[in-house]
Amino acid sequence: MNNSLDDRLVLSDEVATALHESRPVVALETTIVVQGLPAPINLEVARDCDEAVRKSGSVPATVGVLDGKVIVGLSAGELEELASTQRKAAKLSSRDLGLALASGTDGATTVAGTIAVAHYVGIGVMATGGLGGVHRGAAQSFDESADLTALSRTPVLVVASGVKSILDIGATLERLDSLGVPIVGFRTKKFPGFYRASSGFDLDWSIDNAAQVAVAFLRHRLFSPTGMLVANPVAEDQQLDAQTHDTALESALTLSNHLGVTGKEVTPVLLAEFARFTAGESVQVNRDLVVSNSALAGEIAQAIEAARQ
Repeated sequence: MNNSLDDRLVLSDEVATALHESRPVVALETTIVVQGLPAPINLEVARDCDEAVRKSGSVPATVGVLDGKVIVGLSAGELEELASTQRKAAKLSSRDLGLALASGTDGATTVAGTIAVAHYVGIGVMATGGLGGVHRGAAQSFDESADLTALSRTPVLVVASGVKSILDIGATLERLDSLGVPIVGFRTKKFPGFYRASSGFDLDWSIDNAAQVAVAFLRHRLFSPTGMLVANPVAEDQQLDAQTHDTALESALTLSNHLGVTGKEVTPVLLAEFARFTAGESVQVNRDLVVSNSALAGEIAQAIEAARQ
């Protein structure tokens, strides 16, 4: 029996050509489109991220599982189909990919799922909105996103605006430290707070341009098998007001506790409550930051290829 992915892995012509020619490629996740943002904004954001990567000089490679196949470089039509409520696409971490392929389940890939696929096909850079992390109350629930351990064993650079503020940010930073994953602030010495430019936590390292990030990542790879997190804060004039953020967070956490949601169901519930409480303002912030991260990821991917010459 053939256990390779030859008949279950589809690279778009554009992505396959770019990889063959050693041109810069950026992987993009799909949970933000399928589970994270409301329609029709979700598809608009996907298009904006795609364009941001292209404008930076790199090739976008949106990853998802459709009709029993991993597709790297989903077309606009395929992404719309995956995001359709009729598809009932699952949320796929790296642990779920094999099961989804074996069962023919459609799915949107998380950060962990996306970087697993990206590394398999030879893509070294990924963009997302916010990384998953340690959930509040994890000392009792042991609820921690697989994104963290995936970064610790997958040599992919991820650009994100920190982790979502609904998580335990301090514990997440400690966990990344224990896992040996370096965190680099992009033009900041403060760890971003997703909807806010700063979470209040300090960073040891800050880099001011994509070329320096590229060199740092390539040299990091000489000594470590882990990935790297580039923390790119949302612009201060685009961030959520501090008081609005704090009251929305309190409301979201209260709702989550009331509903008793756990595991991967927590984040969608909390983000939806943020959107409701802020009358959609948080959705706009999410949109702004993920497009910015896509543009930066494209610049870094291009700089990595240039540094390899």
